[in-house]
Amino acid sequence: MDADRPYDLVLFGATGFTGALTAEYLARNAPQGCRWALAGRNRDKLEALRTHLGTLVPGCADLPLLTADAADPASLREVAASARVVISTVGPYLRYGEPLVAACADAGTDYVDLTGEPEFVDLMYLRHHRRAVATGARLVHSCGFDSVPHDLGVLFTLERMRALDVLPEGAAVSVRGFVRAGGTFSGGTFASALSAMSRLRAAGRAARERRAAEPRPAGRRIRTSAGPLRRSAEARAWAVPLPTIDAQVVARSAAARPDYGPAFTYGHYAAVRRLPVLLAGAAGLAALLVAAQVPPLRRALTGLRRPGDGPSAEQRAASWFTVRFVGDTGPGTRVFTEVSGGDPGYTETAKMLAESALSLAYDDLPPTAGQVTPAAAMGTALIDRLTAAGLRFTVLDGPPATAPRRGA
Repeated sequence: MDADRPYDLVLFGATGFTGALTAEYLARNAPQGCRWALAGRNRDKLEALRTHLGTLVPGCADLPLLTADAADPASLREVAASARVVISTVGPYLRYGEPLVAACADAGTDYVDLTGEPEFVDLMYLRHHRRAVATGARLVHSCGFDSVPHDLGVLFTLERMRALDVLPEGAAVSVRGFVRAGGTFSGGTFASALSAMSRLRAAGRAARERRAAEPRPAGRRIRTSAGPLRRSAEARAWAVPLPTIDAQVVARSAAARPDYGPAFTYGHYAAVRRLPVLLAGAAGLAALLVAAQVPPLRRALTGLRRPGDGPSAEQRAASWFTVRFVGDTGPGTRVFTEVSGGDPGYTETAKMLAESALSLAYDDLPPTAGQVTPAAAMGTALIDRLTAAGLRFTVLDGPPATAPRRGA
């Protein structure tokens, strides 16, 4: 523990929708003696949040408050210098996130966020990875539903395959992940998605620059390969390739961890059981993608949900997710696992984000530095934390039953 730093954790963006949920989770679950603080740009909102937390957990009535703004790099440098770990919930990250990443990289401060924006993650690698390696900072993006269940689910699957003796050393291994979820989204999430859709060319350019700059693991082959839309016997559903950041995070974990083997392939899909649902979803996504390219339409869509707006407690209570994995090294070696939980976008994301920060602050982890993934930085220690916190990591007997879950 850095005795010269007053805080173990600082939560930046605490008054936003997901930030407030993360603050509530920390209030109830931070270990005794944890020194943590709330940070944001609006002092009045910070004080209101602290008052609310104090009604939940009396000891939180005196939480320190730090005023800092994403547009004021000096204030962010003060936040980074004051903490061992900083949590950021301020998105869209491409617009607001870099100054805090830079501050943490310079200060040698560990950093976690919940971004699902590939362009942002690639740019942060290009601009700040080397500095973070030099200072010892661990920059861990995508510590929410993007991409903890998928990243840790693959790690869990490989661990179970070894335990069942179906993953011999040196074998080529393939893992496929099938995602199903029910829930709604906040204004911040919607704004981030629209921003990413409007910047596909820029995102592609950043990805190419990163591939050119990032070393590849010597003597090992890491691939992502989803293939075309198809009916999957393993998922007992239509398998829709998902172009989200999750497969990229899994591949980077595989590159960082030699225990994924000399040849590793990951495929990432949405599992959709009914064809009409698939067609309606595809049509809606296509329309949104087209609208995101037209600035007036994009602005109009952004106005439909304000930052800070989000699903009610009742809506979150009815939400759920499952990610089912199939790992194999050849015929007859398939192992089925599942990661599942409640509301994916907010309740469980706040839990994943907070536990990721607590793991960096308190767990005995392998030495890493620079931009690293959840599986590379925290690995099984984070699986253990999330299992204790109520997420389910399970081994299944076979493919899922044909009966739909919660009407999906």
